[in-house]
Amino acid sequence: MKRQLRALICAALLVFLWGATTQAQEQHSPWKASVLSRLVDINDLRFHQAMLQQIARVNDDNRAAGTRGYDQSAEYVGFWLKMVGYRVNVQEFKFPFFQELSDPLLQRTSPKAEPYRSKDPQGFYTMAYSGSGDVEGSVMPVDVVMPPGETADTSNSGCQAEDFAGFPAGAIALVQRGSCSFHDKGKNAQNAGASALIIYNEGQTGRTDAFSATLEQPEFTIPAVFASYAIGRELYDLWQKQDVRVHITTDTSSAVRTTRNVLATTRTGDPSRRVIVGAHLDSVLEGPGINDNGSGAAAVLETAVKMACADIRPKNKVVFAFWGAEEEGLFGSDHYVGGLTDKERGRISLYLNFDMIGSPNWIRFVLDGDGSDTGTAGPPGSDFIERLFVNYFKSRNMPTAPGALDGSSDYEPFMNAGIPVGGVETGADEIKTKKQAKIYGGTAGKPCDPNYHTSRDTLKNTSLTIEKQMLSAIGYAVGYFADRAPTVSEAGGMRAARPFSFEYRGPLVVR
Repeated sequence: MKRQLRALICAALLVFLWGATTQAQEQHSPWKASVLSRLVDINDLRFHQAMLQQIARVNDDNRAAGTRGYDQSAEYVGFWLKMVGYRVNVQEFKFPFFQELSDPLLQRTSPKAEPYRSKDPQGFYTMAYSGSGDVEGSVMPVDVVMPPGETADTSNSGCQAEDFAGFPAGAIALVQRGSCSFHDKGKNAQNAGASALIIYNEGQTGRTDAFSATLEQPEFTIPAVFASYAIGRELYDLWQKQDVRVHITTDTSSAVRTTRNVLATTRTGDPSRRVIVGAHLDSVLEGPGINDNGSGAAAVLETAVKMACADIRPKNKVVFAFWGAEEEGLFGSDHYVGGLTDKERGRISLYLNFDMIGSPNWIRFVLDGDGSDTGTAGPPGSDFIERLFVNYFKSRNMPTAPGALDGSSDYEPFMNAGIPVGGVETGADEIKTKKQAKIYGGTAGKPCDPNYHTSRDTLKNTSLTIEKQMLSAIGYAVGYFADRAPTVSEAGGMRAARPFSFEYRGPLVVR
């Protein structure tokens, strides 16, 4: 029965196979890359996005990891993958779930009452894994650097327990962003007896706004917020003259929950040369996540389905991966990579990541594998992946921009394991410049996705135009690497893991 259903599904999907194959054989490109690039269909991708949106609609309008919405999303992609013949492995794991239950409060009560705006770049945000509480008390700065140094990470505020020597128990710690993780600052403040914690941005150009940040683990009992540099400076300047008191309220919940990765592996291909193609499947709690990352997940699913239905038999083993709990901090991909032996890691030739490919105010980003434009290069071989995507778009007169490998998506654990990484994306909350608007169209001064991490991240707010372009590029790259991966000479030497110091852990800033 399953084989009959698979045959019917594939027959319906392969109406255009003969024409695509005939055209592809006329090209100089590898035939599998050309065929798969033509077979992937934007209408099928949009269908998968629509189904993910429907799943969210009947599950509190989200598909967040650890919720029924995510579980149904995983069941949906698993169904398709099994029906077209993949070996599907559901990999369960536990992760620290975090939820903000109501809006926070931060206001100065003395001198002169002054409320600050929540969830605002000029105001403050509750930190992920903050404890709950309602606290009013005196502010105590901890080893801050005012004015801030000329370069980032000048401040070591709160990085060592000694910074809190003589800290008055029950005071509210005012700590500056800088050289160490927010987790370390938070643990030191909590251990010193602080009743609450305000971490504020360091103050250099580009480091003034408040944003979503994380304490990384659910081991905090005190309220913790991340504030703009302006708020931190104001509180510090007032403190130098008099006692300053603030009122902080946070209402949060942290719990260990179980979620899953869905992994589909081709039945053919050299198991000693594996190509991993991944996208995170979860949304945030605030919305259905149809661009972030229903777009990338739908593209990976569509590519996997068409590869199976076209009976494209790769020389390399290809694994299509749908990661859970990316929005909480890359827990799904980290669990997968962390569970591999050294030998298993050595069998992975490369990792391709696709996170947000339908942004309405899009930029055509290609991850900067060689680091020549953004300063952080991926492991050797990442440059080869970057060139493949850049050349693909260049041959179609489509300009591209470099995307930073900053730890903001699921490629991070693979980078830390020394595995070449690459991918394409269309932007999240980056502000499009006038120059970029001239190149790509759209609106300057606005985010690439104004609906990022909101309830407005729906199908109607994604761009069909850029999704179609990105889907074809994804099909091409997967078809290409299904047959080959960067050689040692192309990669520029033997692959070796090296430490990376990322400011992001998925969408959340960690230091």
